[in-house]
Amino acid sequence: MLVPFKDLPDNARVWIYQANRSFTEAELEELKSRLDEFVTQWTVHGSDLQAGYVIKYKRFIVLGLDQNVNAASGCSIDASVHFIQQLEKDYNVDLLDKMNVSYKQGEFIAYKTLSDFRKMAKNRSVSSKTIVFNNLVNNKAEFLSDWEVPAAESWHKRFIS
Repeated sequence: MLVPFKDLPDNARVWIYQANRSFTEAELEELKSRLDEFVTQWTVHGSDLQAGYVIKYKRFIVLGLDQNVNAASGCSIDASVHFIQQLEKDYNVDLLDKMNVSYKQGEFIAYKTLSDFRKMAKNRSVSSKTIVFNNLVNNKAEFLSDWEVPAAESWHKRFIS
């Protein structure tokens, strides 16, 4: 069952998929329609999942699931991954590579490989104050408080000297 992301409880599980580029306005409209359809039909062992999503910065797809209603199973998680893989193919975009880093560069969102980000930190092109996106957050509360943070407050800090 599709619910507005804002209505999910703070302990709702989240999965964050970052794109290697921004989606166009036309792609965003189609993407929202496809996400609406997927989440509406997303089930676990035949029972509806109460879930929602939000798209941030035209680049991040955040799926949220109220596990108080029904918890995700291996099959339902597989279904969501297959859906995301299909989006990758259809939009020629990378959404599943966790070895890349997104961060703010002024008003823009930059996307780099982890090794490039590490080099940038070494060269002081990014600092502990650089706003990064911590896609390892587990629930909605963490997403709201710890997703978009200075590098010093994230796992990224290990690269900042």
